[in-house]
Amino acid sequence: MPKTSRSLPQALRHYLANPLALGYLGVVLAVCLWVTVDTFSAASSGDASFAGVWAILATAPASLLFTSLFTFAGPVGLIGIPIGALVQALALGALYRNVTERRAHGTANAVSSA
Repeated sequence: MPKTSRSLPQALRHYLANPLALGYLGVVLAVCLWVTVDTFSAASSGDASFAGVWAILATAPASLLFTSLFTFAGPVGLIGIPIGALVQALALGALYRNVTERRAHGTANAVSSA
């Protein structure tokens, strides 16, 4: 079957609309929500918190690469977190599609993977 070229929105949907990529984005969202709650609760108590490091670690290495290449001051520097999350989710989605499509083609051709 010949490969067809996809537009950018179609390609993004193809790689992001699967359980692995969506699960990863859900975990990143949960970590970011936890960091936000912890930041506001630590701000009211006057105690510093390192919870923000978890958001960067959850999206590493893509977020670390982005933040090391482009240094922004203040909250704008956090733009690496969503960019890193999307890059990681796209990579996980491509891996998921590759494995599932290979498995589907193998069973269609009656090839055993054992």
